[in-house]
Amino acid sequence: MPGEFYVEDSKTKVSLKAIEAAVASLEAKLEVVRNQTDKLAGEVPYVGFAVADWQAAESNLIVVGAPGAKYKLHDLSLGIQNLTGTQVTVRLYKKINGVERRVYEQSFDAAADGSGLPIVNGSWAIHDTLRVTVQSNDPADNGKAVDYDFLLEAM
Repeated sequence: MPGEFYVEDSKTKVSLKAIEAAVASLEAKLEVVRNQTDKLAGEVPYVGFAVADWQAAESNLIVVGAPGAKYKLHDLSLGIQNLTGTQVTVRLYKKINGVERRVYEQSFDAAADGSGLPIVNGSWAIHDTLRVTVQSNDPADNGKAVDYDFLLEAM
């Protein structure tokens, strides 16, 4: 019969059900490990730019993540090579206890600080969205492109 066999020199049937159950349990555990390790490669890098009136008011550059989703943000870099302001301010906002709060603010000089800004260099866990804004003190920066590049890992 399927799932049974006889031991040589014995007429006693031996069931393979316990072995089959153990194999099924190991396969389930392997699938859990596979799902976790597949995430380690990270998602495809997000690369792009946004154009806004950066001097007129603080303007949204990007929103990282998704409502209700958990991610590790491994890198967030901005390119301000098209701006000329002496005070380009980058702000990050995230929800804390359900209310969006500013969690980071730093100002840069587009000419003196260089064109590439490593805003997040490492890992930062987020469990909703992270909103990134830019504001410049130079009216000539209105209508200019600001580049972004970030890498997420699903948790």
